[in-house]
Amino acid sequence: QVQLVESGGGLVQAGGSLRLSCAASARTFSRNAMGWFRQAPGKEREFVARIRWVVGDTYYADSVKGRFTISRDNAKNTVYLQLNSLKPEDTAVYYCASSQFSIATSSREYNYWGQGTQVTVSS
Repeated sequence: QVQLVESGGGLVQAGGSLRLSCAASARTFSRNAMGWFRQAPGKEREFVARIRWVVGDTYYADSVKGRFTISRDNAKNTVYLQLNSLKPEDTAVYYCASSQFSIATSSREYNYWGQGTQVTVSS
């Protein structure tokens, strides 16, 4: 059973930064990509960023490009999301997920999910 556990969320003022972490419990499982998604109240879950596990290249939603950075530590089996220049509209529950598809950006392509971590940005 694969478990993904997020941490690092919290309350921050606009313009501030947070670093989210996602630790995977299993050393090996089918994951060509790890992604971050977010869901704000009353809105659908949306793609934020994705990293290919082996190659390490990244892809971002336009709304976070230049402000957020996804990275991974293979040895620690952990993926990170650095959130800079935060805006109130970034407020959401952030989820990490794994996919067997290397260029996955749709939530339907991800099969393992964490429980989510709340990020709240005050104005």
